[in-house]
Amino acid sequence: MDQERARRQLALIAEVLESAGGAGIPLWLRGGWAMDFFLGEVTRDHGDIDWFAWARDAPALAGLLVRLGHTPVPGPPADLQFDFVKDGLDSSFTLIDRDAAGRVTVAGGPWAGTPWPDGLLGTEPGRIGALRAPIVAPRVQIEIKRMMPVWDPARPRRAKDAEDIARLEAAPHPRTAG
Repeated sequence: MDQERARRQLALIAEVLESAGGAGIPLWLRGGWAMDFFLGEVTRDHGDIDWFAWARDAPALAGLLVRLGHTPVPGPPADLQFDFVKDGLDSSFTLIDRDAAGRVTVAGGPWAGTPWPDGLLGTEPGRIGALRAPIVAPRVQIEIKRMMPVWDPARPRRAKDAEDIARLEAAPHPRTAG
């Protein structure tokens, strides 16, 4: 495992959370980092840092990230997700919204309005050392990793996703409620 890269990513997570929190912008880690914060340790190398953010906060968040030295990277539709790089570290912010029933939904792109699994954001913060971070509910993280190849056949299941699912399922059950 590249411990220096993990240390740099953790420092970036801390910086983004502190700055966004100071600006009143809630964020949640998703993907591999959400899993690691739930488990309380870095379990593997991470290619990037994945986040959820409210679509309504996207302009303010993008401005904040630029002020922190992040550079926008072209990618998916801007109403679905925006990507940034800072010091060679990639961050990806998937945008969420709410529908009339109050469910958390995909904010934009071809799946706009599609509900995410129930309980997506309803979990206790995770922790690695002294750093606490809001995370996607572990049971929802499992569902997303299981269902992504079904929801989007262009994204086949990766070996790391199967390993992440196994790690999350092996964790103590009281912490997987979300």
